Amino acid sequence: MISRVESFILEGIDARACEIEVDLSSAQLPSTTIVGLPDASVRESIQRVRTAVCNSGYRYPRKRVTINLAPATVRKEGPVYDLPIAVALLAASGTIDPTTGDGRPQTGEFLIGGELALDGRIRPIKGVISLTELARQRGKRGVIVPLANAAEAAVVDGVEVRGVRKLGEVVGMFNGRITVEPQPTTDIEAHRTTPAVDFADIRGQEAAKRALTIAAAGAHNILMIGPAGTGKTMMARALAGVLPPLSRAEALEVTRIYSSVGQLPRDRPLVTERPVRTPHHTASAAAIVGGGSIPRPGEVSLAHCGVLFLDELPEFARDVLETLRQPLEEGWVTIARARGSVRFPARFMFVGALNPTPRGEMARDEVSQRAMEKYLAKISRPLIDRIDIHIEVPAVAYKQLVSRRRGTDTATIRKRVLEARRVQCRRQGPQTTNAQLSGGLLDQCVALDEISQTLLGQAMTELGLSARAYDKIRRVARTIADLDGSQNVASHHISEGVQYRLLDRML
Repeated sequence: MISRVESFILEGIDARACEIEVDLSSAQLPSTTIVGLPDASVRESIQRVRTAVCNSGYRYPRKRVTINLAPATVRKEGPVYDLPIAVALLAASGTIDPTTGDGRPQTGEFLIGGELALDGRIRPIKGVISLTELARQRGKRGVIVPLANAAEAAVVDGVEVRGVRKLGEVVGMFNGRITVEPQPTTDIEAHRTTPAVDFADIRGQEAAKRALTIAAAGAHNILMIGPAGTGKTMMARALAGVLPPLSRAEALEVTRIYSSVGQLPRDRPLVTERPVRTPHHTASAAAIVGGGSIPRPGEVSLAHCGVLFLDELPEFARDVLETLRQPLEEGWVTIARARGSVRFPARFMFVGALNPTPRGEMARDEVSQRAMEKYLAKISRPLIDRIDIHIEVPAVAYKQLVSRRRGTDTATIRKRVLEARRVQCRRQGPQTTNAQLSGGLLDQCVALDEISQTLLGQAMTELGLSARAYDKIRRVARTIADLDGSQNVASHHISEGVQYRLLDRML
């Protein structure tokens, strides 16, 4: 007898269907064979399934058992197939009643995934949201997943999510002896939190806060240059708190990324706040952009819809920094391997921080100027061109440190940012921020008068700016005008935009 159950294959953060077939045939010596390009962890699942079935009080078939995982051309990995294999095996042996028409749930109505413990308990797995979205796309009634993953799976609308604790519950549900209630849909608003760092806690640095406000309003990349202890890291962490809240679609996409690598907290089934990733400068290129024999997302994808903060930027390996070019430009990372390629989303705000010299001081004489130029040369010019705003973050004066006067706070900045984003939404649609303006749309949104054109032309000539930097200045000027409530980009907006090209002036 042959039985079939459907599960999934996780490719990057996307899921594709996997059909599990189990055939039982008579043989003098019972055996179990699994085919369909399984890896070692899938082959080991046979022992877990056998033991879990027996310890749950069911009989493991004393026949020749053949298990096929289709399609056979795609490698299967991980313990996600334990539960669907067990269900297909018990259905083939008659333990699960195959009859239909009495209102009981049927195995063919669900996509199934879960890891089995030896006593029949069902452990959580990765990529449950992708499994649930696949079920919706295929018109399935729902999914059967570990109870620990149920709240995570329930963020997808229109699909029943049955969370189960042990194998016996699954058998009882299909046989009509147990009722497993669907998991309620997860509410995104119930999981929102408040920012951990408020801009008011940062003494001084009002000019830097102004630049960060512009960066947040237009989703521009920003680079902060200054000595240690000036608040660069605190401002980078506070930046996420002034960005617009994640929409449900964005929250689902970010959650899918974290679910695919098993980094989703069990008490928070949905990522509702913009992520802030701060990898150490010893991180490899694969850790930053993703990679591995079976590709998995890196830091740029884990920062999707949020902030990627690289502190001590020149200390990162040169090849690591160069890998940032594609995601900064395109918002995607493509990892190519012999078996195919996987594309991960990577649309983030880049925030970099660095000391001007290895000693952490600004250049004061010819010797330190040469040291600064040598140190900054570790960052390539093409990468600098892709960063919209470069600012100096000077040391904070003692009077400002001891002053009781609070500076600009997060609530004030957030209000200005949200208003500027609403202006952009009305002008160019909800999917295009000022940082993404290009081609004819950029020319249309940033129509310069003669004075502004002359000013920008002088800056291009004197600073030796590239065509990419020319567009960056225009985009930043458009954001400054939006913050000022100005419909047109004026010369003083262009002038401020040029001032934010600090590294072009320094080098």
